[in-house]
Amino acid sequence: MIKSDAFHVHLAGLARGQQALKPLYIFSGEEPLLMMEAIDTLRAHAKTQGFSEREVLVQDRYFDWSALINAGQTMSLFGDKRFIELRMPTGKPGREGADSLRHFAEQIQNTGDSMDAIFCIILPRLDTKTKSSAWFAALDETGMAVQIDSIDRIALPNWIGQRLKKQSQEVEAGESGQRVLQFIADQVEGNLIAAHQEIQKLALLYPVGKLTEDQVRSAVLKVARYDVFELTESMLVGDVSRLNRMLDGLQGEGEPLPLILWSVSDELRTFSKVQTALLAGEALPNLLRNYRIWGKREKLYPLALKRIPPKKIKQAMLLAANLDKQAKGLIVRELPSNPWDGLRLIGGLLR
Repeated sequence: MIKSDAFHVHLAGLARGQQALKPLYIFSGEEPLLMMEAIDTLRAHAKTQGFSEREVLVQDRYFDWSALINAGQTMSLFGDKRFIELRMPTGKPGREGADSLRHFAEQIQNTGDSMDAIFCIILPRLDTKTKSSAWFAALDETGMAVQIDSIDRIALPNWIGQRLKKQSQEVEAGESGQRVLQFIADQVEGNLIAAHQEIQKLALLYPVGKLTEDQVRSAVLKVARYDVFELTESMLVGDVSRLNRMLDGLQGEGEPLPLILWSVSDELRTFSKVQTALLAGEALPNLLRNYRIWGKREKLYPLALKRIPPKKIKQAMLLAANLDKQAKGLIVRELPSNPWDGLRLIGGLLR
């Protein structure tokens, strides 16, 4: 399975005629905009190669897997080459589907160089278990599997700058320009489709060239969306300003406070266990694996463990426990009257 960067290299090779289209592409990811753009670019190139007829299959509980098998065997009514998409919203084919996908992969391998159709299977972000399944391994071996990752918050300003450049716009050089990009990132974080729309709006409102801070601030709306479980990432990083923005956004969106308190408390308990075991001499890689600390959290934990002393973690855990009591209607002295403000205190402890 390759990452999106390698896929874009493949697309560039296709455009230059240095590479050939694969009979099968498998896309996996959780960011709709990036998935849509990658597939649209592939489809556009396939169209230049004669694959002009598009067919879309959607796997649901009543999906007939023979439709996928037959799609690779039947000819187009109009004699055109086809671009066939199979969308699997859950990424779980079930037993019958798994068998059908393995058979489908074998069918493609047996077609040799004769390509009347290109298949594109679209999946959500896959867990490790699914990636190691027999059906996915068969697809990966047959075609090109691409993992489309989301844009990390730290990389978002640079992504925005690149998008502006594509429409012949840019911010001012130096610190003032970086401040503008950070402002846009704060406004659109967690909502790339809306971010794309806000960037396009700048092209409609202003001519090509440099954008001033006043122009951007007057045009870009607050469209950020925050994930409850990303809140703890800001806590681990010690980014209090982002934590506060996320709390404002989650509160404004009506997210239930008990869920947020549970997420924060669970992270604090896990962090305390890892910290205690690390001080006892256990190896950090083993601890991260045992406590299922993967992805972004796996990168954040080593730095957070160096920065946050055990005393602060204990204080944060006590504060979280008291906030939980307060949220349930109990009176807890020396706490803000609003539990949301108490969550800000936890962020301040861990910065």
